[in-house]
Amino acid sequence: MLRHITKPALSVGRAAVSTAAAPRTKYGGKTTVTLIPGDGVGPELAESVTTIFKEMAVPVEFEMIDLNREQLKDEGAFDYAIKSLKRNGVGLKGVINRSADFRHHNVEFRGNLDVYANVVRCMSFEGIKTHHTGIDLIAIRENTEGEYSCLEHESVPGVVESLKIITREKSMRIAKFAFDYAREHNRKKVTCIHKANIMKQSDGLFKACCKEVSEDYPMIKYEEQIVDNTCQQLVINPQQFDVMVMPNLYGNLVSNLAAGLVGGAGVVPSKSYGENIAVFEPGARHTWMEMKGMYVANPSAMVLSGAFMLKHLQLHEAGDVLIKAVKRVINRGEVRSRDLGGSCTTREMTRAFLAELDAIHSE
Repeated sequence: MLRHITKPALSVGRAAVSTAAAPRTKYGGKTTVTLIPGDGVGPELAESVTTIFKEMAVPVEFEMIDLNREQLKDEGAFDYAIKSLKRNGVGLKGVINRSADFRHHNVEFRGNLDVYANVVRCMSFEGIKTHHTGIDLIAIRENTEGEYSCLEHESVPGVVESLKIITREKSMRIAKFAFDYAREHNRKKVTCIHKANIMKQSDGLFKACCKEVSEDYPMIKYEEQIVDNTCQQLVINPQQFDVMVMPNLYGNLVSNLAAGLVGGAGVVPSKSYGENIAVFEPGARHTWMEMKGMYVANPSAMVLSGAFMLKHLQLHEAGDVLIKAVKRVINRGEVRSRDLGGSCTTREMTRAFLAELDAIHSE
């Protein structure tokens, strides 16, 4: 039987960034977390997490909010989800499809909650055959402005203007987050990704802010790289990267490219931080609508996101053992979902994680 985790491990020292913030909403000894499964295969992935958490008996109570593309026609549903996340301070979230009115609700979530720093860790797995090995990079993405400001208009018929917003305040904030994160996690280098050779003012400002912040962290090597060269270098020599910090759009492109290098969307988790809130979700944001209800999606990214959420809640023992179980199953390669070249279902992957948790606790 799985060993029950009934109380948090001792908390570690809090860093300058809000990656180790304590949970705010507790009832009966359990921490309440907002769970938004999202669209497509999201509910199936969320089921995997809730099943595992139940078996582990972690002191987490999910406030389930079934929010998807159709329900977002009701403005009240979106507002309630925002209120829940603000109240609980911690959320586990799937991806929500763009609604029929073309609103990008994932972007609205990040803006309303000001979860400004998205952190995606792309790491090689021994059990996944890929072109490169030894990858272990962190992509940190500014989450609230840039091209994702969603400020577009048609000036005259046939001419559309899209505004890219870069501010000093938010560029300094994400740059400081990146260097604090690197220091907290014993990383040696931060690379600023930009396109300042063309966008001299907007990306020039972002790059200048990163350079300015780097001067306060002499122990961390600082580099700059143009985004198109970054994409090429990721394909040729991804091991050169450690922590990467970049504006919104580049972060989307780079994190998805890097996810593809280590096995795809099914194995890469992510987390987004604000001053008083953290939201955990798969690192490559795809709903896979065509496979909805078939239980063939790989739950690894969602389960790993849940494991990192446990560590954020100071449940380090539970989080670490769950990460260990997922990695063992993937590296052993005996149970593989469709995206990894196998035929196992979502529930079969979940059962494999549970069996590995049993094995770990028996050691």
